[in-house]
Amino acid sequence: MKILVIQQKMIGDVLTSSILFEALRQKYPKAQLHYLINKSTFPVVENNPFIDEFIFFTEKERRIGALLKFAFQIRHQNYDVVIDVYSKLSSNIITALSKAKTRISYFKHYSTLFYSHNIKRKTHGNQLALVNRLQLLSVLGMESDIIKPKIYLRPEEIKTQKTYLEKQGIDLKKPLYMISVLGSGENKTYPLPYMAKVIDQVVAETNGQVLFNYMPNQKEEANMVYELCKESSKAHIHLDIFGNNLRDFLAITKHCTALIGNEGGAINMAKALDVKTFAIFSPWITKETWGFFENETEHVAVHLKDFKPQLFEKAEGKKLKKEVKSMYHVFKPSYFTDALKRFLTASK
Repeated sequence: MKILVIQQKMIGDVLTSSILFEALRQKYPKAQLHYLINKSTFPVVENNPFIDEFIFFTEKERRIGALLKFAFQIRHQNYDVVIDVYSKLSSNIITALSKAKTRISYFKHYSTLFYSHNIKRKTHGNQLALVNRLQLLSVLGMESDIIKPKIYLRPEEIKTQKTYLEKQGIDLKKPLYMISVLGSGENKTYPLPYMAKVIDQVVAETNGQVLFNYMPNQKEEANMVYELCKESSKAHIHLDIFGNNLRDFLAITKHCTALIGNEGGAINMAKALDVKTFAIFSPWITKETWGFFENETEHVAVHLKDFKPQLFEKAEGKKLKKEVKSMYHVFKPSYFTDALKRFLTASK
């Protein structure tokens, strides 16, 4: 059997969808399992033992001519099953032209004709991002318990970054915290003055060492957060320590006591590395979908809805997204000071 899973776009999505391969390998140990992803997301699934081959979707495939050529290349692979987790126009076309007898995706009224099986997402419950992905496998007669996404670092990668951290003056016997200071966009970024207060609490409670995680194009905003921190906190922040690429970041994070900050890809990656996390959710992102494996000590998540549920009684996703700036303003660090203190005490 030959199976293709399609998951384009974001790092967190690609990592989360990789759980399908562990489940598929258990059911079909001799199957060929291929993963179609954006090339930039490869580092989070590199070295995954359940995936046989990666197919990269690049910028050029966004043009219709190149997309059709790409889709016909996929067609020649003669897949038995295509599982389209992404379920957008580009993957609709790729799946429709694949010739696979079994074509699975989520139900959308405008794309049902592209698939042999359309699965309705569950909207109630917890860990829905995992639950709904595993639901796609029900077409193959599979039922699976929740699987935790995992990142597979090589021993030499971990050792190299350990040496790098020590050369940069990091004492790995003392607490080391990675701070996800910025989200993937403004509507997923906790206000910078508030984030500075979070960092001040981390330093005050732990006397720990602090690293910043951010994208190269976010350097100016990261420096703004640094400047907003107390002078006593700045002495603990190592702005010059930064991974040269995503695999470096992952190996550095593996040495951290915990990762704290904006919910998103970095939080998901830390969980997949078995590193403790404290996630601050954007008001328009649902904790029910992306809050994985939460408890009071290892993986904690805070959301404005936890403290001001009345603000969400009549609000829907699109409306929340439009009002995210004002709702973030309401979501002050003081709301979760105690939760963060408990987390820091447990993680030291």
